[in-house]
Amino acid sequence: MSGGRKPRSVANPLESAITTPSERILKQCHNLYIDNDNGLVKIAGGLGVVLLPPRKKIIVMIMGNHSAGKSSFINWYVEEHIQKTGVAIETQGFTFITSGRKRESLTGNATLHLYPHFRPLLEFKGVTDYLSAEISTSKQKKFSLVTFVDTPGLVDGDMIYPFDVNSAITSFGQQADLIFVFFDPMGQALCKRTLNIVEKLSNSCGDKLRFYLSKADEAGKETDRQRVMMQIVQELCRRPGLNKCGFEMPTIYIPNPQKPSRCVNQIDEVCQTIEKSINQAVQKTLDQLEKDCDLICTTIGNKLAQDREDVRYNHSSRFHAFMCGLMGLLLPSLFVLSFLVNTFTREELDGLLGEGLTTALFLSTGLMVLVWDWIPEDGQILFVILLGAFSYFLLFLAKYFGRQRSKTLTKKEKKTLAEYREFVQEVVKGKKQRLYEEYLQECAAEYDF
Repeated sequence: MSGGRKPRSVANPLESAITTPSERILKQCHNLYIDNDNGLVKIAGGLGVVLLPPRKKIIVMIMGNHSAGKSSFINWYVEEHIQKTGVAIETQGFTFITSGRKRESLTGNATLHLYPHFRPLLEFKGVTDYLSAEISTSKQKKFSLVTFVDTPGLVDGDMIYPFDVNSAITSFGQQADLIFVFFDPMGQALCKRTLNIVEKLSNSCGDKLRFYLSKADEAGKETDRQRVMMQIVQELCRRPGLNKCGFEMPTIYIPNPQKPSRCVNQIDEVCQTIEKSINQAVQKTLDQLEKDCDLICTTIGNKLAQDREDVRYNHSSRFHAFMCGLMGLLLPSLFVLSFLVNTFTREELDGLLGEGLTTALFLSTGLMVLVWDWIPEDGQILFVILLGAFSYFLLFLAKYFGRQRSKTLTKKEKKTLAEYREFVQEVVKGKKQRLYEEYLQECAAEYDF
């Protein structure tokens, strides 16, 4: 005995893996969002816009009745024994299987930190306790760009789940890029719970659904397999949401050299479906990157335009406040001044103030004197009251307009917004264009560019 535990062997060390163009593009797009200095998430957050960084991998959810071969398929794809397999219900919760730097197992909260897109699952009571993640160092096939979600095995009858399994699987399916539905030919393929969830998913995300007859090598002879497939198709066609043209259900099973089978195995088509979804994910991520850039630039433009409107509004409010305050003080002042001027003769005022200032006083108070002389004596007291009330109203309006100012951006804030917009338009969009060209060069001929 060496005294030490024998290290667990892995399918393929991460260090020896070759980064694919798709993996590199998805990672660079992800970094454009999460950069600490000029990441799109940070810029958008400062504008009040919530952006989630794109996933670096596609999400493939596998569902079906218990013992349908879901965990076995994942182990085969990863080429590492990660998930338990067996006839019993081995998977009771949701398990994420993804590639990483080292072999590790995560619990519910850590899993949600790793996959923030699935935080809406917190609405379902009890799901977090049955949420986990298995990180493997395998890089087999396209596993470095795939995250599998192994779902609970579904059964009918009195089986009680610790959470609302139907709603939880539906929520997972809406976030996933692909949904694989495995039908077991050994008597559980027509599980009503499975068909109910599939029908619900078909209404909201039918383009993600892929149907497979798993464990096809255990279905007996070819006539037995055809009979099982006909039963499944008939049951699906009875449901309006699943009765669609172009229905396909390839037969798959885990290859076993020690147990050869004459049954047609289309498991390679599953790998091709995953690879096609990865390519589409690259395109969607690049397109979403451009949309998010446009959203940020539009938001910045709207914010600067709104600031200009607020500045104009503040100027208008200050002008109205000044004019109302001026008139509110000027009218009673002229009224009092007119009485003081009339207590002196023109010659006395010329001697005290000078001819020019005296003329100005007589002109400014002349209108008030004419109005006062025009009003009957029994109405003069009412006039004074109305003049005082009107002056008070003007002062109230001045105070009101003074409070109507909107908060405007400082010069530093406007400069920062302008720099962010220039950075997004010139740097991020330019990077997106180069990544798109790099991606297209991998799949198109040189003369097409």
